[in-house]
Amino acid sequence: MKAVHFGAGNIGRGFVGLLLHEGGYEVVFSDVADALVDAINAVDEYTVHEAGPGGVDRTVTRFRAVNSRTDPEALTREIATADVVTTAVGPTVLRFVAPAIVAGLAERSPDAAPLQVMACENAIGATDLLRSEITQAAGTDAAELLPRAVFANTAVDRIVPAQPEGAGVDVTVEPYFEWAIEARPFGDAPPRIPGAHFVDDLAPFIERKLFTVNTGHAATAYFGARAGVERISDALADDDIAARVSAALEETSAVLVAAHGLDPAELADYRATILDRFRNPALVDTVQRVGRQPLRKISRNERFIGPAAMAAERGLPAEALIAAVAAALEFDDSDDEQSVELQRLLRTEGARAFTEVVTGLDPEHPLFSAVQDAVAARQRDLQAD
Repeated sequence: MKAVHFGAGNIGRGFVGLLLHEGGYEVVFSDVADALVDAINAVDEYTVHEAGPGGVDRTVTRFRAVNSRTDPEALTREIATADVVTTAVGPTVLRFVAPAIVAGLAERSPDAAPLQVMACENAIGATDLLRSEITQAAGTDAAELLPRAVFANTAVDRIVPAQPEGAGVDVTVEPYFEWAIEARPFGDAPPRIPGAHFVDDLAPFIERKLFTVNTGHAATAYFGARAGVERISDALADDDIAARVSAALEETSAVLVAAHGLDPAELADYRATILDRFRNPALVDTVQRVGRQPLRKISRNERFIGPAAMAAERGLPAEALIAAVAAALEFDDSDDEQSVELQRLLRTEGARAFTEVVTGLDPEHPLFSAVQDAVAARQRDLQAD
């Protein structure tokens, strides 16, 4: 069995690639970073270090890497003969992945079992997005090529912090992980992924993860950055920050109960587990790393505006989530392009225009005025500096 995984970075090697390896797949990593591809191909094995209580070291073998930029033909051959294709590249990069998958499907035997495609991204419906991009890239050949694959959405969760210097292709991760996968697209032939669970309805799992793990992680980063704290674990050691993050997650849990009928007690336990994971001192993770790309993180269907909008539509409170958005507006990191652009937009756009364009909220939405007020407050602070 063979799996092709797009994105040979830390998540690709330390989470998706590891579990594919443990499922018995030969793993082919696809990436455009020359040095990373060369480093992977220079070793016969690498180690995934699980840092924290219960963590162990896991060895990965039977892998190689392909440079999709310099050798697209090799990637096409790998996809044409693969059983599984996965991605961990970021939702905005899926449109660049799609043509490579189309090329592989075109070379794939029509008699082969369907290629099992799963986008493992921090986004709702990422595989649906990838399928749409593949359909567009295939053009008039879509009707012929799309039946050669099946597509399943997933919800993935594992914290992979910035890696220590000199680690090579080894990866440090937390012991905890979750990988939920839509069951129906695969029928009675699901991929072999140890530890993954296949579910009939993925929406509750995706939103529970996105609106708890991602919301909580980013909120910790933005409140921590505001307080001048460097590490995520240290931010949650601050009682005020911990209370603010907990309040935001209580609001997202209320939304999950209302939208999906999830059990409040189970969600309370889940929130506690998530916060304990963030407090793991063995994971040296910084507020700057977790807070990067703030424009994406305050967009319409993301971790703050998404659940806050759902709360407002149901008459539920969203004040703590708005407070997290306000903290995100203060995130100012000259090394992060989106942070630089965020601060530029705050200085050049009116509060109404900024809110509409950046968050994607309609001015008539019940959440709009509260977000606009937070934007205006940040702009007043900037003008006073």
